[in-house]
Amino acid sequence: MHVVIMAGGSGSRLWPSSRSLFPKQFLSVAGDNTMLQATLARVEGLGNGNTSVICNEEHRFVVAQQAQDFGAALSSIILEPAGRNTAPAIALAAFDALESAGDKAPLLLVMAADHVINDVPAFHSAVAVAQVQAAAGNLVTFGIVPESAHTGYGYIQRGGQVGGQDGAYVVSRFVEKPDAGTAQSYIDAGGYYWNSGMFLFAADVYLNELKAFRPDIYSACEKAFANRQRDKDFLRIDAEAFKACPDESIDYAVMEKTDKAVVVPLAAGWSDVGAWSSLWEIGEKDAAGNVSSGDVLSHNTSNSYIRAEHRLVATVGLENVVVVETNDAVLVAAKDQVQDVKKIVEALKAQNRTEVSQHRHVYRPWGVYDSIDNGERYQVKRITVKPGAKLSVQMHHHRAEHWIVVSGTAKVTNGDKEIMLTENQSTYIPVGVVHALENPGVIPLELIEVQSGSYLGEDDIVRFEDRYGRAPKG
Repeated sequence: MHVVIMAGGSGSRLWPSSRSLFPKQFLSVAGDNTMLQATLARVEGLGNGNTSVICNEEHRFVVAQQAQDFGAALSSIILEPAGRNTAPAIALAAFDALESAGDKAPLLLVMAADHVINDVPAFHSAVAVAQVQAAAGNLVTFGIVPESAHTGYGYIQRGGQVGGQDGAYVVSRFVEKPDAGTAQSYIDAGGYYWNSGMFLFAADVYLNELKAFRPDIYSACEKAFANRQRDKDFLRIDAEAFKACPDESIDYAVMEKTDKAVVVPLAAGWSDVGAWSSLWEIGEKDAAGNVSSGDVLSHNTSNSYIRAEHRLVATVGLENVVVVETNDAVLVAAKDQVQDVKKIVEALKAQNRTEVSQHRHVYRPWGVYDSIDNGERYQVKRITVKPGAKLSVQMHHHRAEHWIVVSGTAKVTNGDKEIMLTENQSTYIPVGVVHALENPGVIPLELIEVQSGSYLGEDDIVRFEDRYGRAPKG
């Protein structure tokens, strides 16, 4: 069996913690590990060492770093040139798994990177049931045993038992997200499950069904995969061919059309963490019904979710609210209206504000930088470079930079000079001068960068050499 983890979502409903360049699957919102790392832990022992992650281009280094930090060896990191929904993404993973498996088509366990499953043994037991059905040529989806008449999920109605196997049923139909009354009627009737978006099937069976029902998607993915390139840890798909692929979910493209659909019920403390209220629902509550994270003091506050990421957050006299603090934004919302956080995200996009896309802390393959301060014609960053890492050889058209080493050792290329700087030493890089920064030491390099100039955007970078394969500009 080959595990496929889809990590391409934007997580906009968990703003301000989740941003487009660092969405919820890379955050620690439901435990000590990030959601991606928790998913990797959940599938240990299931994939026989074959685990692929599908993500978009701009998240590739985050995926690689979090897998490395967790100690997980990934067989592939598949880069989507553009988001085209789950049917094409899974097709790419199926082509990749078939290529690596040789003669026998592997089973694919397809999961999202941003779900919570608290009862891992129960999940493994459901996977074992699903494996039997997948090996028999069926397309298995996992149906979550409903805990309430939830209107935020699609539903699956089960039919009769498949082949006499306990815990496996024919899919009678898929149902769109219902209104409250319809959802309650499903719960009252029984035999309905929440649609989890998790699957298990043979790679060749999925591709054959996709080819039968959506030959346009199959053809585009086949062409995009045929022109693939491997770049270190990454599998790059042909961008032009993939962008021509229709945008479609696996449910619409295959599962609602095939006669091979089987549902396996799953009761394992599952949540898709689709909004801040989901974290309140699954979190450990105090006597007043509050779920708190970080440095929080509350008085006369009840049934609320309060998250402090960087400083003390105090609440007084609140009920049924969500409060989330980050280092550059604070969200306060009624708990029953958190789905509308996406409206704030839309407004930020319309105003072209950076808070929609990135945090003050911005992760790069070489380390991280923190935008400490900025104003008209200046910006101050604290830069951390990992041991042995090097920023690209680059220049800027519109800004000069002054670097001051706080700790560690810096190897600096400044025009035609190469110098070594240690604690409290500095260098000045004028506009238009080719430069590079490297950490030759064994401890992190910390430095302060002061930028000054008429334009300070990150797209004012012209790269001449980069060990991480990034584009020449930007």
